[in-house]
Amino acid sequence: MFSGIIEQVGRIEAIAPEGDGALRLTLGTGFPDLELGESVAVNGVCLTVVRHDAQGLADFFVSPETLARTNLGRATAGGAVNLERAVTLATRLSGHLVQGHVDGEAHLVEVIDDGGSWRIGLSLPAALHRFCVEKGSIALNGVSLTLNSVSPCDAGGRFLIGLTLIPHTWAHTNLKSAAINDPINVEVDVLAKYVEQLCHAYLKPSNA
Repeated sequence: MFSGIIEQVGRIEAIAPEGDGALRLTLGTGFPDLELGESVAVNGVCLTVVRHDAQGLADFFVSPETLARTNLGRATAGGAVNLERAVTLATRLSGHLVQGHVDGEAHLVEVIDDGGSWRIGLSLPAALHRFCVEKGSIALNGVSLTLNSVSPCDAGGRFLIGLTLIPHTWAHTNLKSAAINDPINVEVDVLAKYVEQLCHAYLKPSNA
């Protein structure tokens, strides 16, 4: 479990094939005390440390499923990734509950300098619309953020969200490096998903 508060922006040092369609990512994490088998959120994706050294260099196995469903499938050597280690029971929950299980990909559509902060807009698939509410939480590349606006779905099956990045978030995550149309990993609020599942039994079928 994670909180969406990024601790380091790591560098992708190497990418190597690993078995049938999988990859091994070698990252410069900046964490000198990693443990074998530890979970780390990489761009919001929960991955397991399979090798590490005292300098913070670590290897992670990335399955074909993860490559297909997240922007790690487009990762390149030299790229930057957001990193967060798992929370502990003594950790302040400064963000929100983040599992590291990506629900889909957004695409960046605008970035506006708002006099010290940045307003960004992203396009998301319609399947995630019911989990997004104004002033609710969302994780983008593993960053816990608050939704400022949520548009209705358009005829193309997508909708827009608007968010604000404060200077600290802009400076200390890889969102500042994203270009227009870049894919961004999205994890919606897990509490919203549980509420939807629990309410299914009480929902009446539509007669429309």
